Amino acid sequence: MKYFALIIIFLSINFNQKTDKLNGRYNYLIEDDNSYIQKDKITFKDSVFAFDNKYMPKGKISYGNVILLDNFINTDLIISIPKDQIERDTIPFYMHNKKHPAMNYLDVVVGKGKLIRIK
Repeated sequence: MKYFALIIIFLSINFNQKTDKLNGRYNYLIEDDNSYIQKDKITFKDSVFAFDNKYMPKGKISYGNVILLDNFINTDLIISIPKDQIERDTIPFYMHNKKHPAMNYLDVVVGKGKLIRIK
């Protein structure tokens, strides 16, 4: 009987765990002069993302304290997302230029935008 109770406890723990990965489809909007312009749609699946535009290459997602999207639109641009935002339907993000002369290019924001979940 105690083994049966342990199995039930383990199953309930596994089903109640939150995921900290990006999954699903999102509209990709960029801020321009205090207004947002929709550029494309993005599909996230674990550690890879792809634009709906077939000519855009797939990109990689790195998970850590900040989620980084690499190979975004061009190879010099990287997107950062605060980890605590990924469970929301609207996710703000910041763009950084890898070729920026600053020592840590993630400290310098060159643009921002939002990802809005498509249901």
